[in-house]
Amino acid sequence: MAFISNGVTILDNGSFSASLGSMVLLSEQTASASASISFTSGIDSTYPIYRFEFINMHPSVDNVDLTINFSTDGGSNYNVTKTSTFFWSYHDEADTTTQLGYASSNDLAQGTGNQPISSNPGFDNDQATSGYLHLFNPSSTTYVKHFISTSNSTEPADYSINSFSAGYGNTTSAINAVRFSFESGNIDSGTIKLYGIKDS
Repeated sequence: MAFISNGVTILDNGSFSASLGSMVLLSEQTASASASISFTSGIDSTYPIYRFEFINMHPSVDNVDLTINFSTDGGSNYNVTKTSTFFWSYHDEADTTTQLGYASSNDLAQGTGNQPISSNPGFDNDQATSGYLHLFNPSSTTYVKHFISTSNSTEPADYSINSFSAGYGNTTSAINAVRFSFESGNIDSGTIKLYGIKDS
């Protein structure tokens, strides 16, 4: 991305600040030994894109994925059919192991279960996972609902794991609730912020 063009910076012409201003904080939730965190309001036709930022999500048990699921009935059921992909890269503190690869165990093919969005954070006091999820046009009654997530985790054996998950909820019903949970155990601590992103 170029920040200078013909001697004029993006900051000079206001484009950068306008871009930042297009994100509107809608709500925020903080976990405390919580089985899950659900957003059951604020996801509607107001914005074309919704962004969730999950910050220092710390599990109560070791080596569990952070997952999401979607609802079309305000959170009564989280069982939207999804098709997804998942790949990761990782590197350990000892600089002995690296990998970039597809993780087939973390994808879904027309599945209704939870979708992993980050891999294997540890439960040591200094370990957690952080990242973001984008959900596109969730109120559409014409198109399926695309999502993209990127995260980084501190793994139990002191690896940095960068996870990339994407897919779609295969429904033309409006998605109006999103749930975050670890695949087992509780969310001991962590914060999730929900933003609406305005049309550019």
